[in-house]
Amino acid sequence: MKSTSLSSIKAPIASELKEFGTRFKQSMTSPVPLLDKITYYIVQKRGKQVRPIFVFLSAHIWGTTNDSTHRAASFIELLHTASLVHDDVVDDSYQRRGFFSINALWKNKIAVLVGDYLLSKGLLLALDNKEYDLLQIISRTVKDLSEGELLQLEKARRLDIEEDIYYDVIRKKTASLIAAACSAGTASVTQDAEKIEQMRVFGETIGIAYQIKDDLFDYGDQKIGKPTGIDIKEKKMTLPLIYALSQSSRKEKRHIINSIKKKSTDPKVVKEVIDFVIAKKGLEYAEAAMLTYKEKALTQLLSFPPSEARDAMEELVYFIIDRKK
Repeated sequence: MKSTSLSSIKAPIASELKEFGTRFKQSMTSPVPLLDKITYYIVQKRGKQVRPIFVFLSAHIWGTTNDSTHRAASFIELLHTASLVHDDVVDDSYQRRGFFSINALWKNKIAVLVGDYLLSKGLLLALDNKEYDLLQIISRTVKDLSEGELLQLEKARRLDIEEDIYYDVIRKKTASLIAAACSAGTASVTQDAEKIEQMRVFGETIGIAYQIKDDLFDYGDQKIGKPTGIDIKEKKMTLPLIYALSQSSRKEKRHIINSIKKKSTDPKVVKEVIDFVIAKKGLEYAEAAMLTYKEKALTQLLSFPPSEARDAMEELVYFIIDRKK
């Protein structure tokens, strides 16, 4: 059984992560007191730093970390934070990882501007240091993030999403950022386009597994920073529900879809949908899909040169699948 301890995963890059904490905080500074107050709040409430870990481990697999690697890690985390701030506005969510979201404390107008500010700080960090490869990677990721969010919103109106569209959404919304972390980390230590693309594909693969794991949490009782059933309340069609509907009669399908359309925030409807998904074995189907992507990612890792960093990356794959929140 592989270790899934985050501390052991971080061991090969402990010094980089320590320095990253300082650099990331500096990258968010502003002479505007309100912005400084909000960014301080963000830094205090940041999560596991999974994406910077992907950046540094990817760099270590192919070379030696440097200033370019640190800028990549900061930019990736700035973009990730900006996307979370904007997501909370789009989803009208007032909690993030068990804490009040920016829009809950400072309202939507300020939250949107803070997200824009964080993105601009990342852009300037890259431009000021002539990190043009990094800019290209991030620009494509921002495009994917926006397209994924809009595609999901469009489909939420009709609730007509099929599996191929679901995978397109999560590839753009979640996997693209992890893919960017892996490719940016690699690009910071090598110009080899094949290696950079290899890491991008690996990041996308484990990123898809990461999102399916999140989707499964929505049907459980774990404290994961958002209430159980929130995807249903927000009319987001995730893999367990998509599969359950595909296994239903026309009458069952019409009833569930109409219930979500009209009363998605009703606790009774949420429970009915969760029970329906469980009965139709939607959770087993989604878990099997997640494990398929996990195995694919592990196979991709084997093509990389053996190292302590690759071993830690393998542990990170297991950690993502085994995590409890």
